[in-house]
Amino acid sequence: MRTSVVDVGSKTVRLVVSDTEGGAPLPVHTAKWRLRLSEQVTPGGPVPDRAVGDLVDAVAAADRAATRWGAAGPLAFATAVVRGAPNRHEVLRTVRERTGVELCTLPGEVEAELTFLAARRWMGWRCGPLAVLDIGGGSLEVAFGRGRLPDFAASLPLGAARLTHEYFADEDPPSPDRVRALRRRVRHQLRDAAARIRWEGPRTAVATSRTFQQLGRLCGAAPGRHGPFVERVLSAADLRGAVDRLAALPAAERARLPGISAPRATQSLAGAVVAHTAMKLTGLATVTICPWALREGVLLRHVEDGPAWWAEIARRSEKESDGAGPVPLRIAAARH
Repeated sequence: MRTSVVDVGSKTVRLVVSDTEGGAPLPVHTAKWRLRLSEQVTPGGPVPDRAVGDLVDAVAAADRAATRWGAAGPLAFATAVVRGAPNRHEVLRTVRERTGVELCTLPGEVEAELTFLAARRWMGWRCGPLAVLDIGGGSLEVAFGRGRLPDFAASLPLGAARLTHEYFADEDPPSPDRVRALRRRVRHQLRDAAARIRWEGPRTAVATSRTFQQLGRLCGAAPGRHGPFVERVLSAADLRGAVDRLAALPAAERARLPGISAPRATQSLAGAVVAHTAMKLTGLATVTICPWALREGVLLRHVEDGPAWWAEIARRSEKESDGAGPVPLRIAAARH
């Protein structure tokens, strides 16, 4: 059995087609389409018509590719950049009508739960009580738990692209005052979630997302070509040096650093500030960089809990897109 996932993020639309018969999602095909929605959508602003058209084209192409690789209709979702847009309902409806794909939005806390599940499955039970940090373009997800799904999950508006737009749009490189202002913002909004993580005292801490992967590479972790099974660890001390290094350079020069890709160079500093501040506030001296994240979490929930779980996600999202307002999920998370 093959299952596909389409992930509409702040920078790209990503397709993953995986074999799921054995219970673990093993990728057989991946593809991505660059949209850079975060550059066209201001935080809290609408998705413009041109971007919606590009999104429709990308989702349709992903659906065709999934079909060629023998996967059924994709589990398609959009993250914070669409979730926070005032015309979100129109965007979802347009994609559904023009492509036949049921594009959904996931609540931030559900994203945190799914990312936690992926990290738990990757790391295994030996890691014990687990904390997870995930920095996206529009939001930061934080989770902690002792079981399959987290006991605590939070989603905060501290994404790398969002904060770059709010704090660094007019300065390249930004002044030290702007960097300090950003750090104060992160500390203020993260303090309650961080206090919970400190109180829980996790045995293992994991970081996911491209932001953490690139920061890990900048701080000396093995490059991606060495494969997913190489252990990659990022320390708060090394990350502190990375913040200073990135802050001293304009975006064009950051793109020449190890691990920092050109499309993400502009937001790399904001991502580093969020990552370092989060680790300091939560008391995490090191984090292990996990290659599995939200997409794998969606696949795992679909495999382990059956298609009814995703059908409920789609039902909720469709009702909201028709103007029914927030609709609670009615399928309880099985915590085993």
